[in-house]
Amino acid sequence: QVQLVESGGGLVQAGGSLRLSCAASGSIFSFNAMGWYRQAPGKERELVAAISRDGSIKYIRDSEKGRFTISRDNAKNTVLLQMNSLKFEDTAVYYCAAQRGSILRVPEYWGQGTQVTVSS
Repeated sequence: QVQLVESGGGLVQAGGSLRLSCAASGSIFSFNAMGWYRQAPGKERELVAAISRDGSIKYIRDSEKGRFTISRDNAKNTVLLQMNSLKFEDTAVYYCAAQRGSILRVPEYWGQGTQVTVSS
C-alpha cells in the first residue's frame, strides 16, 4: 500500500509560479512510477506530468511543455511539479498518483489532492 500526500497548492496570480510536492510512504518509493493529474470543475481528470521510477523518462502534457517540470528524489520519497507562467486555465485540483512499475499507465494509488487557483 502506498500513501500519497500533496502539498504546495494555493492562490497565485496569472504569470506566477507554484511548486507542488508529493510525499510517499508505505512502500519502496523507487519501485513506483509517479505522476500528477488535475481536475477542473466540470471536466475530466487529466494527466499533466509523469516520471518513471528511475527518473529517466518524463512526460509533460503538450499544453504545459516549457512551463511545467516534473522531478523526483528517491532518497526523500518525493515527487515535485514545478509550475511556472501559470494561467487561469491551470486552475484545478492537482492529484499525485503512483503505480508499481517503471512507467505510469494506470494509477493504483492517489493522493487527496491540492487546490491550485490562478487568478486572472
